Amino acid sequence: MTYLDWVVLGIYIIGIISLSWIIGLRQKTQDDYYLGGRKMSSLPIAFSIMATQVSAISLIGAPAFIALRSGGGLIWLQYEFAIPLAMMFIMLTLVPIYHQTKKTSIYEYLDQRFGPTTRTTISLIFLLSRGLGTGVALVATSIVTAVCLNWPLAPTILLIGMVAIIYTTFGGIVADIYSDIIQLVILWGGTVLAIILVISRLGQKLSTSSFFNLLAANQQRLHVFDFNSTGLGDGQTFSFWPMLIGGFFLYLSYYGCDQSQAQRLLTTSTAKEAQKSLLLNGLLRFPLVLTYCAFGVLLIPFLQTHPHFAQQLAGSPADYLVPRFLINFIPPGILGLIVAGIFAASMSSIDSALNSLSAITYQDVLARIFPALGHFSDRQKVRLSRWITIAWGLIATSFALLMIGGSKTVLEMVNQIGSAFYGPVLAVFWLGILTKRADQNGAIVGLIGGVATNLCLWLFYETQVSWMWWNFIGFALAFIAGISLSRSSPQRRKKVENLTLSREKLSYYLKNKFYYFILLSAFIIFFFLGKIIELIFLG
Repeated sequence: MTYLDWVVLGIYIIGIISLSWIIGLRQKTQDDYYLGGRKMSSLPIAFSIMATQVSAISLIGAPAFIALRSGGGLIWLQYEFAIPLAMMFIMLTLVPIYHQTKKTSIYEYLDQRFGPTTRTTISLIFLLSRGLGTGVALVATSIVTAVCLNWPLAPTILLIGMVAIIYTTFGGIVADIYSDIIQLVILWGGTVLAIILVISRLGQKLSTSSFFNLLAANQQRLHVFDFNSTGLGDGQTFSFWPMLIGGFFLYLSYYGCDQSQAQRLLTTSTAKEAQKSLLLNGLLRFPLVLTYCAFGVLLIPFLQTHPHFAQQLAGSPADYLVPRFLINFIPPGILGLIVAGIFAASMSSIDSALNSLSAITYQDVLARIFPALGHFSDRQKVRLSRWITIAWGLIATSFALLMIGGSKTVLEMVNQIGSAFYGPVLAVFWLGILTKRADQNGAIVGLIGGVATNLCLWLFYETQVSWMWWNFIGFALAFIAGISLSRSSPQRRKKVENLTLSREKLSYYLKNKFYYFILLSAFIIFFFLGKIIELIFLG
């Protein structure tokens, strides 16, 4: 990076930390720190949700998967078709229940519905899986920064980890949300700029016909759909049905049952505002990911027409493709801004996780072990919450250091970690919301069975059963076992009626039929857009 890039990067980081500090000074209670006083509106929440999930990991992983990874290509776009469908079911089943309970931790609902054992178990699973996933996100961003700074990866991880810890410790959820919006604009704009630069350079070397000829030579990377395989015993991880069905259950659980995402839905004053944010996310995420994918497609002929650049990547992991492109082809000054945006993207992925890890550690673990915490003043509670955030930041940074040198793209790793747990966790929530019969024993046994099954699939059948299927398999086994093993008494059923989704409640929540119609229409439109893209490239 040039001197100008360093100046831009430094100003940006100082600005973000200053923003966090100013917002932090206004936080007087844990409700302010974890939930923004429940005063956020739907639009910033929607952008924050988008930014957290698709930020640095997608900017690095998606183009690398499409242009360079063995067995990769546009088939990754199949993963996005499930988003509108998942948003529909979260809006209908989970959001109303969360706003009804009005708690900081979504797992407090499980305590009310089943009992403390269920709440503690799911909370511990969240702490484990999200703690690991945060380390992956940190590695993803550090790859970019290490290349741009010409630093080894380990000290780069330490640098970003420390900056992220400082930022999120003071900023709380409100600073997380506003920084998410800033980095989303920068990364999306930076990707568009990168596309323009690639097109400009290709235009100097190729005619339109030559461009499509080069793409035609890489047809295997231009298929959007794979209906010929199932991901069961055929070694094909990224075929249509596991991506759609498995992705549906993954997104249901990630956006609806993962505290790092659902906590944002609790920052709104009403359930309707939270539902609007999910509606916007369901509509806007596909165009954003399509931008990343377009960048990846253009890099296919770019690598072939720039052999010196391709040689730089020889022997390097696929995830180094985008960082090396940035350092070689993005103009000075703009490179600093993009790297600053990636810094913010890293903190977006990390800070939201650290804030939620802190919330669950305090509310679901410490507050129950040490009842005396309830007598702390608001100021003391906020101070303790910040110390917990620091602790989780150190844990995530340490895990990121252990992951250096992994053979898989970060895009796959972060989703595999989640897929082992997401399905069974969703099953527990739906057992509580959709049935009156389910009790704590059934929920716990089903959860353990679902997670154990997924871990076995990971350890012994990873190459035979697509990890996308783990989400559905874990859900189905946990839900069926939970229902079968539950023995709720009639008295217990009466007590939980207000915590389940009755026909009357369902009719009430379905009043916003227009939302569901829009999302269903979006699913159909996105599917046909995928077919159109495939026809353009393959004929």
